[in-house]
Amino acid sequence: MIERFLTQTHFNSEDDFNKNLHFRIPQNFNFAYDVMDVWAEECPDKVCLIWASERGEEVYTTFAQFKEQTDRTAAYFQSLGIHRGDKVMLILKRHYQWWLSMMALSKIGAVAIPATHMLTHKDIAYRNQRASVKAIICVNDEYVTTQVAEAMPDSPTVKVLVAVNSIAQESCPVPQGFHDWRKEWVSAPQFVRPEHVNSNEDTMLMYFTSGTSGEPKIVAHNHLYALGHLTTGVFWHHLNEESIHLTVADTGWGKAVWGKLYGQWFAGATVFVFDHEKFTADKVMRAMSKYHVTSFCAPPTIYRFMLQENFDNYDLSALKHCTTAGEALEPVVFQIFQKRTGIKIKEGFGQTETTMTLGTYPWTEPKPGSMGKPSAQYNIRLLRPDGTDCEEGEKGEICIDTHSGKPIGLFKGYYRDEELTKKVWHDNVYHTGDLAWRDEEGYYWFLGRADDVIKSSGYRIGPFEVESALMTHPAVVECAVTGIPDRIRGMVVKATVVLSKKYQRQAGEQLVKDLQNHVKHETAPYKYPRIIEFVDALPKTISGKIRRVEIRENDAKKHHLQNSIHSKTTKKEEE
Repeated sequence: MIERFLTQTHFNSEDDFNKNLHFRIPQNFNFAYDVMDVWAEECPDKVCLIWASERGEEVYTTFAQFKEQTDRTAAYFQSLGIHRGDKVMLILKRHYQWWLSMMALSKIGAVAIPATHMLTHKDIAYRNQRASVKAIICVNDEYVTTQVAEAMPDSPTVKVLVAVNSIAQESCPVPQGFHDWRKEWVSAPQFVRPEHVNSNEDTMLMYFTSGTSGEPKIVAHNHLYALGHLTTGVFWHHLNEESIHLTVADTGWGKAVWGKLYGQWFAGATVFVFDHEKFTADKVMRAMSKYHVTSFCAPPTIYRFMLQENFDNYDLSALKHCTTAGEALEPVVFQIFQKRTGIKIKEGFGQTETTMTLGTYPWTEPKPGSMGKPSAQYNIRLLRPDGTDCEEGEKGEICIDTHSGKPIGLFKGYYRDEELTKKVWHDNVYHTGDLAWRDEEGYYWFLGRADDVIKSSGYRIGPFEVESALMTHPAVVECAVTGIPDRIRGMVVKATVVLSKKYQRQAGEQLVKDLQNHVKHETAPYKYPRIIEFVDALPKTISGKIRRVEIRENDAKKHHLQNSIHSKTTKKEEE
């Protein structure tokens, strides 16, 4: 398969990769037709997807079956009035129908907008308005369908609602106003491929991603974005046709297409999906044992939880390759995991706006805590604020030079926000906003965001969203939201709050819980502040701006002290 899209398919070294990675770019590339349907023709009986749920459901799907099902889904969507260019929001958790929907939308040239099931009706209405969403395909979950229905009065562009039952829910009625996928899908008409589906530059995929100020922005990707993930699956995940790969990610997040879709199927690997509601390391590790997972990718948070389990209880003998991204991986996690499994976890770095830009490939020896080296796909530069290149050991911003053209995998821009796009992508340089330093061997080491986005358990949380939710509570006069280091989640959300006079005497555990519950109600629950500190005043600049950096610095000092104590304890335990 990959020889159709690369001039050279095997690399022996970093130098070989950097010199000889060259894409063959088809006209009007479409992943569903040019990859998945080709696999269906050439390897019809090869299992492409194993889907299992904690509810006891299990589905093995071959490439031939997947083609038939995605054709039927495309026809079903067309019968609902969904056509080329229409925006379709998918709130499907880890339900099997997400994979069918993603490929079906690609087959008709519509635009997929994956979204998390934790959104409130306000979040959904905002997204519907900003992206002119025409249809929403969602799980038949009481919370989700209620939030979708409550968003409709403020969502004039939405014309179609579809609710999806899992196999276990097959007879469960869907709410009024929603189409019933399971009842209607089976009688979909014969699919007829549209005469013209897409050009390479047409928008294929959109993600809403949080920033440090304002509402979430919309990252728009063209059809070549899927091609850009070839290197993710084939080389970083090190997959082939014998691989069974599991990436732990909800389908509402960008990591899902990194690890559960494009790159894995370029390699012809089997994608394994474990559909569960609440994560526990035990459940995931038992699934890995049962289905003989050979390749695994998860944020560092997951590895931290896994290390709390007794590995003797699981048969992970099939596991050969492990990767991580989303936040920095502590060296101690790397070392303990290697000691227990013999596997060196390989880090990678990228954004919703990109594919993997830095990584540890098979020919690169991992350094614990390092993100690895630049991908040959991108011209990576580490820049000072004045735009000049950093020296080794010097802190700078990770940037992508686009003087030679936009690399495959880099986003088109922020949808309907030319000003914001120009702010981060100007003078032929895209600014990631992430800070790092480079050592003498070319490895990059992550330092943090140039802005204030908080990465917690793989989620990106914009402080403004949490602050806005807190400010709607009568107890809050002012607040500042920052990230604070956490051994399990990488970072957790902290709110520093100034209380109104009426509530100052109530400062304590009960008010903390009240504010946390309030945030869970006002916005997606995962954003709530796990730590709340009450103060008399917030640190500010002379112009009145809140100095979040000062809050972070004070918390870092406390974290450093705790870390020192933890390091001594860990060292004793490991000895």
